[in-house]
Amino acid sequence: MSAKPIIAIMYDFDKTLSTKDMQDFAFIPSLGMKADEFWKKANDFGTREKMDGILAYMYTSVNESKKHNLPLKRESLVAYGKSVEFFPGVEGWFSRINKFAESRGIVVEHYIISSGLKEIIEGTPIAKEFKEIFACEFYYDEEGCAAWPKTSVNYTNKTQFVYRINKGVLDVSNDVDLNRSMPDDSKRIPFTNMVYIGDGLSDVPCMKMMQSYGGQSIAVYPKGNRHKVEELLLKDRVNFIYPADYSENGELEKTMKSIIEKIAICDRLTDINQSQLKSIGK
Repeated sequence: MSAKPIIAIMYDFDKTLSTKDMQDFAFIPSLGMKADEFWKKANDFGTREKMDGILAYMYTSVNESKKHNLPLKRESLVAYGKSVEFFPGVEGWFSRINKFAESRGIVVEHYIISSGLKEIIEGTPIAKEFKEIFACEFYYDEEGCAAWPKTSVNYTNKTQFVYRINKGVLDVSNDVDLNRSMPDDSKRIPFTNMVYIGDGLSDVPCMKMMQSYGGQSIAVYPKGNRHKVEELLLKDRVNFIYPADYSENGELEKTMKSIIEKIAICDRLTDINQSQLKSIGK
């Protein structure tokens, strides 16, 4: 009997699981700034210096912390994670999905692929639900202060982390195995067993990747703001669009369970096919 198939569910974080950008809850207020003020400063700096937008906001985070005599330390960022608020049903979503998948002979692994800060995500109550969190992260100096970007996840390089999950190469410092040629049947999680959930244009590269390789993609939106994802559906960039409501027996949960059911059926049919081929070979 073959090993249980694995499904990877990959999530953006900001405005996908959390109701707004994670920095807006506690980090930016700690600087005595409003969210709009901080993001304008970061974006203007990036535009002026022709800098990658993600690196620009990471620099602005360090710089503004210094200005306000609040050294940016890992423990501070982790503590800010406790203030993050989630869309309805998020905190119970993972156990329900895992339980359903287990009843169908499937193992589910959850992953974050986010341009937000890994340290803040690690401080949230849902951090334990993820096999790996791919997000921006700082390198800290001997005094424990953020000194340099350790990892930067922008909108286009998000796709590399999909490949890492596909191949089972989760160490971001390991590019050798990531780029090594690998037969499709030896990859740890096939693209057909992948689902990406995001909220908008920043997630399009990963969503389109799912469309191209046989996975599934879902765009979520705050209630009353459906128009921003409708175009993604019309242009065949996503498979489904739903309100960001992860509640039990909601439409999003029902669709995810249907995807799991489909993968389970396909896996059983593949096992039957392979068994018959082996019997003929004998």
